[in-house]
Amino acid sequence: MDLLKPLIALLAIVNPIGVVPFFLHFTQNFNRQQRQRTIRVSAFSAFTVIAVSAIAGLKIIEFFGISIASFQVGGGTLLLMSSLHMLNAQQAESREGDVTEGQAKADAGDSIAVVPLTIPLLTGPATISTMVIYAEKTRSLWEHAVLVGYGVVIGLATFIVFSASSRIARVLGHTGINVMTRLMGLILAAMAVELLADGLVKLFPVLASHLAR
Repeated sequence: MDLLKPLIALLAIVNPIGVVPFFLHFTQNFNRQQRQRTIRVSAFSAFTVIAVSAIAGLKIIEFFGISIASFQVGGGTLLLMSSLHMLNAQQAESREGDVTEGQAKADAGDSIAVVPLTIPLLTGPATISTMVIYAEKTRSLWEHAVLVGYGVVIGLATFIVFSASSRIARVLGHTGINVMTRLMGLILAAMAVELLADGLVKLFPVLASHLAR
């Protein structure tokens, strides 16, 4: 398995830079200590979602009797939909309703670091699908450990980006963040097509002979 592909896909999907405007919005009335705690909890939560998906995600879909090929097609479709939203400079794993619902939960006392910043803005169905698909491709304990390690990378990236959110927003501006989101969306779209093609060939082997021509 190409171990770089999962990391590139995760960085494209999670895209913490694209979440900076939401982070600034939800923490605008926080003091420094509250903002730092939000950053730490968001980073750890992002790592947890990715690590659990890599370790137990495959077992969960097996429990429900779902084939990995079907999951690849479903996950690839979800990634493609996410990439289209990113190409329109929208969040890959959220809708306006998700943010509103997350804010309502935050107002009710839930930590905004988890909802909506980590779920669904940073990690969500597309992230989980990606980790399950790549976990199935692992051939050794080392490769599985690397996938979990990528959760650490994403957690660190989230921590660094959120810590520098004010500077990033000033440097990139609204236009710069939109450009970054669209670029990540283009990369994600290409990976989604690969996953879809791989899953469809497994489900319909006759396609392989046609593609080989």
